[in-house]
Amino acid sequence: MKMSGGPTSVNLKLVILVIAIFIAGGTYFYTQTLVKKLQEREKNIVELYAESLEYIANSSPESQDYTFVFDIIQRIDFPLILTDAKDNIISGRKNSGIRNIDIDSTLTKEEFQNVIRDKIVELGSINSPILVKLDNEIVIQKIYYGDSEIITRLIYYPYFQIISAIIFLLIAYVSFSYMKRTEQSNIWVGMSKETAHQLGTPISSLMGWNEILEINFKNPDKVLDISNEMRSDLERLNKIAQRFSKIGSKPELKERRVFEVINGTVNYFQRRLPQFGKNVKLVIDGDKEVKAFLNAELLEWVFENLIKNALDAIGKEKRGEIIISVYAKNGNVAIDVTDNGVGIDLKRRKDVFRPGYSTKKRGWGLGLSLAKRIIENYHNGKLTITHSEPGEGTTFTILLNRAKNVEI
Repeated sequence: MKMSGGPTSVNLKLVILVIAIFIAGGTYFYTQTLVKKLQEREKNIVELYAESLEYIANSSPESQDYTFVFDIIQRIDFPLILTDAKDNIISGRKNSGIRNIDIDSTLTKEEFQNVIRDKIVELGSINSPILVKLDNEIVIQKIYYGDSEIITRLIYYPYFQIISAIIFLLIAYVSFSYMKRTEQSNIWVGMSKETAHQLGTPISSLMGWNEILEINFKNPDKVLDISNEMRSDLERLNKIAQRFSKIGSKPELKERRVFEVINGTVNYFQRRLPQFGKNVKLVIDGDKEVKAFLNAELLEWVFENLIKNALDAIGKEKRGEIIISVYAKNGNVAIDVTDNGVGIDLKRRKDVFRPGYSTKKRGWGLGLSLAKRIIENYHNGKLTITHSEPGEGTTFTILLNRAKNVEI
């Protein structure tokens, strides 16, 4: 029941960060691979276009067939400008020499020429122009081309994804930190109140016994009986100190009779039920010999919390009943704690074990959370709600590792 799991929290954050980097890096390299393939495809189309222009330029007029050129042009879905060897525009705005470039139709000829020249510079910065040559290697034309819209999107997509991932991680980190601080705050506040409540029962009892002692100081038998009860409360205070001293450390588990450990807690509460102001019957039954590996001080704490939770669930106007049953089950030791209180709604069954959750105005929401942690973290057992019906009651079931049935 460690109050701070620093290393675990740090490791979890590092794992999340590494996974995020791996995903972002994988996405980046994958998209870049696609971009390179698409760029190579578009370059091949431009080279094919250049070869077709070279074919036309080097062929005799009577043997020229231009139909295949138009087929190539139809495949061009990226920006393209055809110029002469000196980068002068040799095609009009409607000619096939300018492809997939949005130009304002209201521009004057001079403005149009300036826009195209700027576009040539821009395309030249993206890809080196493909040269159209005669058979004597004289350059007669140049083809400037850029990336298609899908390539542009793929280039920027990983950056967009990385930024989105960073924003998501920041939100997740802030939310995780806030939830952790809130839970820790609830735990510390709950621990403070749990301490006060743990001390409150024996202290109240001692104050009551002291008053009775003052009244009956002349009755030796009564004084002796009161002394024994006061000793029980003092022993309980000592147990409370031992319980809190075990928080954050690994407790020693020993073979003990489960019935015997729980019965001590039941006997203590039975003598003090009247101070709760409720008409409640508290009984324990079942196998008295079955044993389990347990820590007595912490297990008593669990059953005190379960009994208190059951008492809170039973109204003052109702005749209450809390039954604790101990029995062997599938090689383990099972303990049922059943009450006939208000019950728990099905949607709230998981919430009752969450630190800080409570339906009571005076509740602090730590008792059941502590009980679950003690059973599951320290005893490697299990604490669950096996049955609950609003208005009828609730059954909590604990499973512990069974020990060999040997004398201790």
